[in-house]
Amino acid sequence: MDDKIKQLKKIIEESSNIVFFGGAGVSTESGIPDFRSADGIYNQDLGREVSPEEMISHTFYAQHPSDFFEFYKDKLLYPDVEPNCCHKALAELEKQGKLKAIVTQNIDGLHQKAGSETVYELHGSVLRNYCENCGAFYDMNYVIDSDGVPKCSACGGRVKPDVVLYEEMLDDDVVNGAVNAIEKADTLIIGGTTLIVYPAAGLIRYFRGKHLVLINKTSTPADKNADLVIHDSIGEVFRQVMEID
Repeated sequence: MDDKIKQLKKIIEESSNIVFFGGAGVSTESGIPDFRSADGIYNQDLGREVSPEEMISHTFYAQHPSDFFEFYKDKLLYPDVEPNCCHKALAELEKQGKLKAIVTQNIDGLHQKAGSETVYELHGSVLRNYCENCGAFYDMNYVIDSDGVPKCSACGGRVKPDVVLYEEMLDDDVVNGAVNAIEKADTLIIGGTTLIVYPAAGLIRYFRGKHLVLINKTSTPADKNADLVIHDSIGEVFRQVMEID
């Protein structure tokens, strides 16, 4: 077994309050593209005058809802994906009582699908959608099956995904919960994120625990501060650590 995998196993064994902070790289192995890599959503040619970043802004959503939902359904919804080894390992660590919380920048709901219960979704979830007028709840399939802009079946209002678009604020309760969990952690494992998306990435500054672990295919600004850095597939790393088949 690789020395770094052995070191990570030892850290996990010695820890009793682990928090995992994850980004898009956690879900790429489930078939969901990330945003900033060479093949990511932001580098795709959409054949439009506006960039992908602009298309998932609040301004674009408000001014061009039809175009927004065309892009949203095509690029951000993946109803058939399944959790990978990383999601499964974290759920198992929570069952063992070692992992106390997951703080994720992802909106796909795969952590919960794998069985994790304490998950702080900084950027919301595609699984939740609400009527802007009456607040009625709708699931992801309702949005997928809608023709164009989804409308509320009760009042006709526009149904908005419960995701944080550019120009929108993060939910205070979610942020406070994430900060509280990170502050209490004895080990913080950061994975599948370049740590360049703020304000989410800034939350790791609240960590005061013993072990900081970075797992990402490329380097991050926090590598220099970490006790252990592994530049590899996060799913493969956790598969080996947890000995998942």
